[in-house]
Amino acid sequence: MADAHIALAFLHYALSMMNLAPSTMKEDSRTLVEERRGLTMRVALVTGANRGIGFEVARQLGERGNRVVLGCRDLERGRLATEKLASMKIEIDPAQLDVTNQEHVDQLTKRIQSDFGRLDILVNNAGIMIDHSKASATDLDLVRSTLETNLLGPWRLCKAFIPLMERNHYGRIVNVSSGMGSFPGGEARSSGYRSPAYGLSKASLNVLTLMLASELRGTGILVNAACPGHTRTDMGGPNAPRSVEEGADTAVWLATLSDDGPTGGVFLDRKRMDW
Repeated sequence: MADAHIALAFLHYALSMMNLAPSTMKEDSRTLVEERRGLTMRVALVTGANRGIGFEVARQLGERGNRVVLGCRDLERGRLATEKLASMKIEIDPAQLDVTNQEHVDQLTKRIQSDFGRLDILVNNAGIMIDHSKASATDLDLVRSTLETNLLGPWRLCKAFIPLMERNHYGRIVNVSSGMGSFPGGEARSSGYRSPAYGLSKASLNVLTLMLASELRGTGILVNAACPGHTRTDMGGPNAPRSVEEGADTAVWLATLSDDGPTGGVFLDRKRMDW
């Protein structure tokens, strides 16, 4: 009799599953897998991600099960980076994004809204260092270009995606800064004297980080800056002491903070910096 009851219960369950729409079954299956793994897939956008620290941040976030949109100025290079990540079994969506181009930002915002309905993680990594002189002799056109990319670019992305994060009561914004933008004790680091536009842009980015963190406190959105240190990238050079994995680690940590994590800080090696 007990066996008959078990068989009947199983039959009812099978019939109920047959009545489910395929999309519902797929969604339930994905949710169950995520629950078993203890993971919640997040949607992340990493700018300047076709190489260097941005590529490594995208790789590490994708490796953790997040869906990553890889932003890059050159879409062909973005596709090559995507193919490389795909060979590692990491699913990435390439997107053309010049952070100085408002039309690019608007188009990508619409695409992410349409495709995913949310953005959980924004890593503002895209940046340039094009000045190599003393502050008293720097070409101000280079200063304007540097600020447009390194400060206004991240600001433009934050303005675009914070409303989407607020709607979902969750967000992690990571601005990739630099030790060249820190002035502990009121003194610039020696390296900051050699590229004053770059140092100024990163110091300003730190201030923007603090302002946004204060504004968004209590909304579920955490805003921090990550200093990668002197890392072996195209910008850092082949003789830099830190690997790209080390350079990306703090940004990935900040991008995946728990709800009780810090906000409004500048971090190096997961420790708050005096900047």
